[in-house]
Amino acid sequence: MKTRLTTAFAAFLLFGGAAYAQTTVVVSPEQETVIREYVVQQEVQPITPPADVTIEVGSTLPETVELRPLEAPELQVEYQYVVVDGRTVLVEPETRRIVHIINQ
Repeated sequence: MKTRLTTAFAAFLLFGGAAYAQTTVVVSPEQETVIREYVVQQEVQPITPPADVTIEVGSTLPETVELRPLEAPELQVEYQYVVVDGRTVLVEPETRRIVHIINQ
């Protein structure tokens, strides 16, 4: 019984750790600078998210929020974004999950 629990716990840690690694996005200061400059050039109007949506990493944006493409080839990432309260919110397009927030 103890072996089964230990194996199950190890599997939980392994898969839980893998899931955490997949949700963690590292954006370097240089990448943030490129993204800031790109967003400023696009002159994107900020959005007001629905009242029941919290703007934080890990939250999911509803389909009603229009995402903008992040077309900066030098970044080599495939995120979309919205601007909320002066912050650039990077979103994973497939899941609409917020992966990083850049304060302007």
